[in-house]
Amino acid sequence: MSSSVLYDAPGPKARVRNLIYTVVGSLAVLGLIAFTLYRMNVTGQLEPEVWNIFNNAGVRANIRDGVLTTLKVFAAAGVLSLLLGLLLAVARLSDHKPVSVVATGFIELFRAIPLLITIYALWVLFLTYKENLGVVGENAAFWALVIGLTVYNGCVQAEVLRAGINAVPRGQVEAAYALGLRKTQVMTMLLLPQAVRSMLPTMISQLVVTLKDTSLGYIITYGELLFAARTMANNIIVNGENPITAVVIVVGAIYITMCLALSGLANWIERRGRHTKRGITVAPAAEPIVEMSEIQQQLGKTTGSGTDNGV
Repeated sequence: MSSSVLYDAPGPKARVRNLIYTVVGSLAVLGLIAFTLYRMNVTGQLEPEVWNIFNNAGVRANIRDGVLTTLKVFAAAGVLSLLLGLLLAVARLSDHKPVSVVATGFIELFRAIPLLITIYALWVLFLTYKENLGVVGENAAFWALVIGLTVYNGCVQAEVLRAGINAVPRGQVEAAYALGLRKTQVMTMLLLPQAVRSMLPTMISQLVVTLKDTSLGYIITYGELLFAARTMANNIIVNGENPITAVVIVVGAIYITMCLALSGLANWIERRGRHTKRGITVAPAAEPIVEMSEIQQQLGKTTGSGTDNGV
């Protein structure tokens, strides 16, 4: 039986016990799935008419528009949250005390406020001052959702980047200052590249959270995917009932697909980062500029002149 610092290899009894737990857990999951399918069949949720609604062109168009709207909000909020996170992380690490205090207060405040409250408050604010805000007021729901997601996720991204920056060995920073680099150069050329590379999986995970949080837009009646699904489920009648279960299953599968695609993109970027050539390549040795015979002659002259001076 081999062991390590963090893990002890299971013995014969532990392996049997783990096998029993695995079998029992698998049977429990299969039983739950079977019971769910049975109840769906009893309540008529597996009838062909229920699932045939997705062959309707109007239903497919609504789902497509909901997906595109969700991706539009995610693209805007994702990019803005990364930029805001970068700005807040640098500001919080600033040597200027007022800048650091303001950034710290901003981060702690909006991390503590529930995201739904932030989105709803922004929506009410934009609707109240709709005439004064112009374009923003005309798209109150969109901007409330985008800004709310940006502020909350930007604060989280700022803490992720700050942790990555603080993880860089202090000796590298001291060496950079010793070479004469300024603070801005140290941050942009040394700290941030290493922080982004080391914290990239966590940053992508937070982007997945941003993608899922776009579903909060249905609270403020914004036409993203969940709102479109809710509207369809409430307006379509099949066999005298609303096909809520079928719509939820399809929309849930779409959300899972989008999150898995984003996670796959993150894994691909991480693999490319690992395979990127790093370090300094040693240059091949060049031919000597001066011939050895000339060097020996110069050494001989130097030795001879030294001897003459000594005499």
